[in-house]
Amino acid sequence: MATNTSSDYEYGDKVHKITVTIPATLLARMTEYIPARRRSQFIVRAIEEQLAIEEQLAVLEESAGAWSDENHPDMLTEADIDQWIRNLRGTWVLEDRVGHE
Repeated sequence: MATNTSSDYEYGDKVHKITVTIPATLLARMTEYIPARRRSQFIVRAIEEQLAIEEQLAVLEESAGAWSDENHPDMLTEADIDQWIRNLRGTWVLEDRVGHE
């Protein structure tokens, strides 16, 4: 794996050149819209976005079952939840918007 440094990436990390295999149709689609000199940056962004989704899914999976109706008997119905939201919003303090626009 070759290593480079590049100012094209926002992390300031070392960058690595890798070889990946992708379907020809996917490559053709990318080639149609993304200029050659921007493809690495495009792929990095795509990986970042997909990793963010994967990380969110992992956190959701990890927290599954954290809520139980037994621990929140005051929030069993939609009406209960609506009341809880109204109470929460009732505690909000709105700024005096004069001079803050």
